[in-house]
Amino acid sequence: MKKKAAAIVIVLIVLLAIGTSGICIVPNSHTGIVKRFGAVQNYYFNEGLHIVIPFITSVENIDNHILRTDVDGSSASKDLQTVTTNISINYDVPAASSIEVYKKVGNDIENTILRPAVQESVKSVISKYTAEELITKRAAVSDDIHQTLSETVKSYGVNIDKVNIINFDFSQEFNAAIEAKQTAQQQALKAEQDLARVKIEAEQQIAKAKAEAESYKLKNAEITDANIKMAWIEKWNGELPKTMTGGDSMIMIEDTTK
Repeated sequence: MKKKAAAIVIVLIVLLAIGTSGICIVPNSHTGIVKRFGAVQNYYFNEGLHIVIPFITSVENIDNHILRTDVDGSSASKDLQTVTTNISINYDVPAASSIEVYKKVGNDIENTILRPAVQESVKSVISKYTAEELITKRAAVSDDIHQTLSETVKSYGVNIDKVNIINFDFSQEFNAAIEAKQTAQQQALKAEQDLARVKIEAEQQIAKAKAEAESYKLKNAEITDANIKMAWIEKWNGELPKTMTGGDSMIMIEDTTK
């Protein structure tokens, strides 16, 4: 009886193993690459539960999420400056390309295809720009890397979603030269602004002097005999003068209005 029970248990275990090996689950946003006796088939499984033939059919899952990898490198600019780079790449493998990608490179897409392609593309693009242009035209450089990298990996079925330049780093000598140039530009701008301010102030002084001269000229034009008499009359209080001078004598005048 004990031997019979043990045999039953063994049979159940074998049947359970066979049964579970015939079940395949493809995770969310993955593609199931179907292999029969190790040979990749020309169809794939979408995410979900699938029944396969145990020991004959196996499934390899390919991740179709948008993935990220950061790649460091060193390149030479157009003006032969050494540039240390840190580039971040967002990429994905579309489900329709999963079989092709798996046949060519297997499941290690990042190390087999992407990282070498990034380094090659970055070196190619950076060699087109001077070190200063890499700073001032950062967006254009990023777009150029994106286009070059996309062309490099599209034959493998990999899609490049986005390229981000995390950092460009240059030699200490170049950084010092850039800082000196910026300082000189700032000083030149300040001198130009000071010159413009002095010019404006001088123009204001000239305008003020012209206005004062014009005002003085108008006032002189107003000082005539008629104007003097009119001003005297306006200020006269109605009283006759007490004395009048005539030659060497002085004549007393009596006010008869009192």
